[in-house]
Order: sequence, then structure tokens, then C-alpha cells
Amino acid sequence: MKIISWNVNGIRAALKKGFREFLEKENPDIICMQEIKIASKDIDPEIFNFSGYSEFWNSAQKPGYSGTAIFIKEELLKKDKDIKVESGFNLKGSDKFDNEGRVQIVELKDKFLINAYFPNSQGDLARLDFKVEFNDLMLKKAKMLEKKKPVIITGDFNVAHKEIDLARPKANEGNAGYTKEERESFTNLINSGFIDTFREVNGDKVQYSWWSFRAAARVRNVGWRIDYFCVSAKLKKSLKNAYILDKIYGSDHAPIGIEIK
Repeated sequence: MKIISWNVNGIRAALKKGFREFLEKENPDIICMQEIKIASKDIDPEIFNFSGYSEFWNSAQKPGYSGTAIFIKEELLKKDKDIKVESGFNLKGSDKFDNEGRVQIVELKDKFLINAYFPNSQGDLARLDFKVEFNDLMLKKAKMLEKKKPVIITGDFNVAHKEIDLARPKANEGNAGYTKEERESFTNLINSGFIDTFREVNGDKVQYSWWSFRAAARVRNVGWRIDYFCVSAKLKKSLKNAYILDKIYGSDHAPIGIEIK
């Protein structure tokens, strides 16, 4: 099974920048997207119609903001007729996150897949507490699901975990995406039994998944690795590959992928 995740930074913008051609070329079984930035009423089935895929949208209540989407191959849906897609954590206290369209959960035959757009703690850290609360709920939900079957969590986590995961760690110490609190939340996920698939497969390889639009950061490769696939330890033996498609443009994020048995 090939799964791709991509913060598209606006699905309408991505369509103008070759998204449809990318999907046809990569041909994933499932693609998870974040920051789709489209209201439910604006999802025109004539425009947003992708051959061979069924689409599941989770727009934010606020128009043009946040949101997630998952496209699943129709042949996969035919093989696994019990596939279910749920929007939101649907936990006590999760409404403020669910209203922003940040989480989708797919139940497959032998695993769960969580597509998530983690909050940005913002330049002044105004949303740091909001972000940490989201992280805590994510871990809680993942562990609840894991009691039934293994879990894959993917998406834009909006955090660089370690120094190796961003080009300028010293200069960004304490900044949004590299605060002690955010990094500790990611460590908690790893310590709870989840595996950072990119590190598992690629060791200490330096590669990034996001670059600022400012100062030609992408051209100079002054980037951050903030997009992840994290999987339950039980899936370690099934993991065949994990990668970043950093030559693909169309967003300030690069798509990431895994191949799993």
C-alpha cells in the first residue's frame, strides 16, 4: 500500500500547479491532504473529480481556512467494503479542533489511518497552548484506536523534532514549530510506541519538507522537516519505504510518502 501526505496550501491553488498530474503519476492508494482551504459549499463535483478515487472532505467552519481531505482508490474501497472515514476527534473538549477540520480517521481492515493538520503555534506563540492540547488529544485518540488495531498518523505536524530536522536550529530555538513544548509533545508520541518512519528508514539523512516563501529559502534549502508518517510499533516490520518528494513543487510543503505491506 502506497500512502502519500501533502499540505497543499490550498487545493484550488494546487490544482493550478499540477496536482492532478502529480496524482496520476504517483498513483497512491490513498492521499491525505492538509490545509485544503476550501468551504464545503465550494467543492464543485465537476471541478473536484479525480478519476479512480473517492473523495472525503473535512472543511473548516471558517471559509478558506485549514481543513483536510482524503482520496482513496475506488478499487481499494471495493476490496475492503468495511472502510470507514470519520471527521474529527469526536472526544470531549475536541469541538474547537474539530470545527477547524483538522482530523480525519480512516478505518481499514487491519489498521487505522489518521490524517491531521496540527495547529501552528504562531509567531507570537499565541496558539502554543492550543497546539499542545491538540497534541495531547491526538495521542489520547491514537492510543484508544491502537487497542483495536495498529495506527498510522500522518500530516503536517508543524514541529521539527530535533536539530537535524531544520536547517537553523540555534536561530529558531523557542520559535513556533521548535519550542520545547512542541518538541516534547512529539517525543511523548515516540515514547508511547510510535515510530517516525522517515528516521526509521533513512537514519540521519538530512532532508526537509517545508520552506518559507521568504528569502528564496527553498532554492537555498533552508528548510524544516515538519511533515511525518508515524506508525504503531506493530507496523515496523510492514514498513517498506518512507520518503520526501522534495523535487515536487506546487506548495510550500513537499509531499511525503510511505510504502507499507
